[in-house]
Amino acid sequence: MKVLVTGASGFVGRELCACLERSGHTVIRAMRRPGPAIGVVIGNIDGGTSWAAALSDAPDAVLHLAARVHVMGAEGTDAARLYRQVNSEGTTNLARQSAAAGVKRFVFLSTIKVLGEGGNRPYKADDPAAPCGPYAVSKWQAEQGLLEIAGRTGMEAVILRPPLVYGPGVGANFLRLMQAVDAGWPLPFAAIRNRRSLIHVGNLVDAIVACLTQAKAAGKTFMVSDDEDVSTPELVRRIASSLGRRPRLFPVPPAGFRLCGQLLGKGAAIERLLGSLTADCAPIRTELGWAPPHTMQDGLAIAAEWYRKIKASS
Repeated sequence: MKVLVTGASGFVGRELCACLERSGHTVIRAMRRPGPAIGVVIGNIDGGTSWAAALSDAPDAVLHLAARVHVMGAEGTDAARLYRQVNSEGTTNLARQSAAAGVKRFVFLSTIKVLGEGGNRPYKADDPAAPCGPYAVSKWQAEQGLLEIAGRTGMEAVILRPPLVYGPGVGANFLRLMQAVDAGWPLPFAAIRNRRSLIHVGNLVDAIVACLTQAKAAGKTFMVSDDEDVSTPELVRRIASSLGRRPRLFPVPPAGFRLCGQLLGKGAAIERLLGSLTADCAPIRTELGWAPPHTMQDGLAIAAEWYRKIKASS
């Protein structure tokens, strides 16, 4: 197949393009700015972006990964506007142009957060949407816009909702957690009793390819993860094991976390730290026959190998 990949130079996009090319697909890389890889430079993504150059080679499918990613604390009016421009308006604009260009299938990388911030049971794809914050709202709006365009034009839409993605190239909180564990910092998570879903980048790429190539995926929305849920202290222990370190965990009661959150005005962030956020992956397993090729421990070992390399080179 000939496939247009947006966000091709990003954390997931690099792995995805390499996987597609190994499988014999022709990849058209769409990037916001020039980079080491050869591709089509699109510039900023919003409702007015022209995708003519990227679509001129008549791709069979579009894999839309490019997004303004979630940033903790970015909740103001200006942040909401930027999320809407890139994630909502940018996605629907690309979907319209893709349908007009004859693209057969459009796979959209959304987020588990369109369903909320978690709860006592795993989220299912058909649960009512409850996006919290401008990032999640923008992704939900993008999903709805894409489905409307697909329904009107006949283009096949597939939506994937992953949780936190980790692996080689990861940044933000996951990288900071790896650094803290590697440095031997005491972490106050021993008393947390939650469950969290994650997904290794290799597993996510494999799921995206399944949604690209399998006829049964058309028109579907899937939750996806490593299919192994862990508590925060268990995740620390597994990261420590992958890094060859001893986990240093001590207990702070949840009430203590909540008190600190109230005093610092970080109550919502503390609830996310203490709470569970899990995904029900049964439908993608049963409908597409998909299973994650990497266990979580394998995925963490791959991430740890990458981390040691960048640490040695810095």
